Amino acid sequence: MTATAVHVPMTEESPETPPCTRPPLRLALVPAGSAPARIDGAWWPYSRDLTAELPALIDVLDKRWDRITHITVNPTHWPVIPHKVQGNGHVVKVGWFKEEQDPHQLMLLSYRVGRWDLLVIPPQTPPATAAWLQAAAADPLRTSTGSQLMAEAGRRADEEARDTSQAVWDSEGGHAGRIGAAMPLDAAKKVA
Repeated sequence: MTATAVHVPMTEESPETPPCTRPPLRLALVPAGSAPARIDGAWWPYSRDLTAELPALIDVLDKRWDRITHITVNPTHWPVIPHKVQGNGHVVKVGWFKEEQDPHQLMLLSYRVGRWDLLVIPPQTPPATAAWLQAAAADPLRTSTGSQLMAEAGRRADEEARDTSQAVWDSEGGHAGRIGAAMPLDAAKKVA
């Protein structure tokens, strides 16, 4: 299995200011030619501002998937949803579905090619968790929804935190250190 990770540096120019470099787009997609999957990849935006984040996504995906015409989100995690955004030299309509759409997914539509669903990784996600989510969402054999992947990532993070705290506990004397301290002096001599 090979996933496509797209890290494209984008530039933004305006007549008043010299060109400035935006951070690279954080995007992982299923390999081209894969069978349709429940999720077609993952996008890790830098903020919850769709007006600022969507143009770079549209610029890259228009070239790969043809002209994106509509994008829908679930409003649960987006404070403001614009009606339209400019991307790759054209206007893309943006809409929302509360009940019908997974809150952790973004849907993209193209008149000519079809529909794609991306997992949206929350901007504040730690890099290691985001990397796991990108790889999982770009796996064409996976059948999880965005919410299922986010729940699995949460369980993995909890397990890692428990393992880390257990390792710290053990390295600082752990349970054995507490037994010796809790036993009366006479009992400790008998054990030794």
